[in-house]
Amino acid sequence: MTETDPQHLAERYIAQWTEPDAARRRAAIESLWATDGTHVLQPPAEIREIAAGLGFDHPTLRAQGHDAIETRVTRGYQRFVEKGELTFRPRADAVRLDGVVRFGWDTVAVGSGEVVGGGLELLVLDPDGRIRTDYMFPGA
Repeated sequence: MTETDPQHLAERYIAQWTEPDAARRRAAIESLWATDGTHVLQPPAEIREIAAGLGFDHPTLRAQGHDAIETRVTRGYQRFVEKGELTFRPRADAVRLDGVVRFGWDTVAVGSGEVVGGGLELLVLDPDGRIRTDYMFPGA
């Protein structure tokens, strides 16, 4: 398996979510992710509550492949970063164990620098060091 510095990977991963240029965002996705990579999101509490009311015990949201991941990352950028009020940054806690990288990230108010949210990522890497599966836990 390719050696990948976990903190550098965390920085590149977060950078794709904050990249304003669509072509550079797509290039970042293609370099970070395996072709059939999957982003798996633990939905926010309100979505989990709605799903539970419909009889779904463990809802997850998935995007698979570069096109779907690009849509997901672009929508995240549009919702959280584009207006210039929030940004994301990796915490300095990235660690690697075999083919898994774990790190935390913060959502930061641009004007004040205050941390207003964040989460945890578990990235499962393929033999080339690209992301095969990304498990995102917002609020962790």
